Amino acid sequence: MSNEEEARIIEKAKAGDKRAIKELVDTYAPVIFRFSYNICRNQDRAEHATQETFLSILKKLNQFDNRSKFSTWLYTIVSNHCLMLARSEKTRRHMSLDDDDNTIPEIAVDHWEHDPEASVERADLKSHLDEAIDKLAPEYKVIFVLRDIEGLSTEEVSNITNLSIPAVKSRLHRARAFLRSELTPIFKEQEHE
Repeated sequence: MSNEEEARIIEKAKAGDKRAIKELVDTYAPVIFRFSYNICRNQDRAEHATQETFLSILKKLNQFDNRSKFSTWLYTIVSNHCLMLARSEKTRRHMSLDDDDNTIPEIAVDHWEHDPEASVERADLKSHLDEAIDKLAPEYKVIFVLRDIEGLSTEEVSNITNLSIPAVKSRLHRARAFLRSELTPIFKEQEHE
């Protein structure tokens, strides 16, 4: 979607055009859910954060003034919802495998021609990385996901989180150092096997 087309759809959505609102939801729901899931690490909470984000968007769409990119405005809202959710569930540290509420999203299975050993190694690496990311404090997790997973620039992350660029860089550095310290022993252990 081009910037002009997006601006046109946003103006229609502000005027209450239901098709324009649906188009915004259809376009951004996967992005918002993916981001929420990367922060919340739980499908139900990610769905809740996504739903709350779109409710906020509908309530505040008239406040969007085109001074920033629409996606930047969305990331600001979803980041705030994820941080509020994390703070409200601060005592939650473990997930019961017996609890049906904590379902794990389906994982796509590679084609049978793909190397099964490489698939196992990728899945193992992803599992260790997911565990390490889950240990990050929410304030650091948001910065890491926006910058290193979503691929946004430091300036965009600064605008979204309302932090200075040096503060974003500092949190990102600390998040990466923490992940490195969590993953290095695992990789060293695997080298010796």
